[in-house]
Amino acid sequence: MVAGAGLSLLAATGCSTLLSAPAAPPKGFVALFNGRDLQGFRGGETFDHRKLLAMSESDRAAQIAKWTATMTEVNPKTGKPHWHVENGELVNDGFGAYASTEKDYGDFELLVEYKTVPIADSGIYLRGVPQVQIWDHTEADPQKLGRAKGSGGLWNNSAGAPGKDPAVMADRPFGQWNKFRILMTGARVSVWLNGKQVVDHALLENYYDRKSPIPVRGPVQLQTHGGEIRWRNVFIREIGSKEANAILASHGEDSGFKSVFNGRDFAGWAGPIDNYQVVDGAILCKEHKGGTIFTKQEYGDFVARLEFKLPSGGNNGLAIRYPGKGDAAYDGMCEVQVLDDNYEKATNSKIDPRQAHGSVYGMIAAARGYQRPIGEWNFEEVTVKGSRIRVELNGTVILDGDVSTVKEHMAGSPHPGKDRTSGSFGFAGHNDPVAFRAIRIKAH
Repeated sequence: MVAGAGLSLLAATGCSTLLSAPAAPPKGFVALFNGRDLQGFRGGETFDHRKLLAMSESDRAAQIAKWTATMTEVNPKTGKPHWHVENGELVNDGFGAYASTEKDYGDFELLVEYKTVPIADSGIYLRGVPQVQIWDHTEADPQKLGRAKGSGGLWNNSAGAPGKDPAVMADRPFGQWNKFRILMTGARVSVWLNGKQVVDHALLENYYDRKSPIPVRGPVQLQTHGGEIRWRNVFIREIGSKEANAILASHGEDSGFKSVFNGRDFAGWAGPIDNYQVVDGAILCKEHKGGTIFTKQEYGDFVARLEFKLPSGGNNGLAIRYPGKGDAAYDGMCEVQVLDDNYEKATNSKIDPRQAHGSVYGMIAAARGYQRPIGEWNFEEVTVKGSRIRVELNGTVILDGDVSTVKEHMAGSPHPGKDRTSGSFGFAGHNDPVAFRAIRIKAH
């Protein structure tokens, strides 16, 4: 029999399927598993998604086809494919490639129910990165992996890192269904297992390259790991930038952050404020104007949170420990660059990597590719502690460096202010209408 275009890879195997009506997705969600077959899924493994995307189209298709073929291989002990559907449940016998979504996802909320067996080990990969852990918490643990702490942790995070171990043991007894709620904004992940929060806004580390942040988009993967696991009610809701910014801004907001901009005027600010204006509750640099405006209050160590919006080719910067005069990038501790990620294309010019968005200008380069599209608001958090600067953009850490260790400067230009221990916070405008709002600072 030749499978029709609408039939799934599992339906084409001829495996008998008992059908039951799948549960309807909650409002705003869509079903990843339709209750009948693996439509929308492909095969996948523990494989760097960036490397997969970097392959030629033909090589990538061949690799995916190879993985996907293992999913329909028949287990000689059961006479069933490794992945099959029984009574509306997606069943895996512990073998074959992982059920990976054909679609890549950025920020999302994922709901999924699973039921597994003793000694089983599985997990859920987020954007292709391992993983939200699923395993047998009753099994002996001679390797001291942390089984007794239960499922739901970001197990592949570094030892001692937030989120690696679940905050509480929330697994239900074998034979019962467990339910995950997973919220992902940037690299920030929160996990609830059976209604109990087990991970709170922790950064998911990049298993494939811990020096680099995780991909901005990637597949959701249901892992196989040697023991039977059943899945049902697998629903996902993509999160837009406005909601993602609100989630990121709300976490820890009650721990000492104070607004430094009232949304109406420049009270509490100094510098060439005539070159800026307040529009719809945001500070906006006037076109073809610039200069550094800054808070009258000075800060030593602090965390700053804000939202910014760029025009195409837009250029500005965050003045860190600014002395109130001179060039923020050189006379202040540094300037954290605010720049369109597509600046080269928009302006037909080249930049040094240490000029890209989030970089400590002229000294330390930031990771690129984590900005929202032009016209959308971005959320940024900058942490200044001693000589260290950390920049988190839209929930992903794009820079974490120490200016005291910098020996080479862009164009050989030294930064005499980099050792400053206090100063003002501000915006270093460069002729473009870049907007800032919701500016809050927590001093240490």
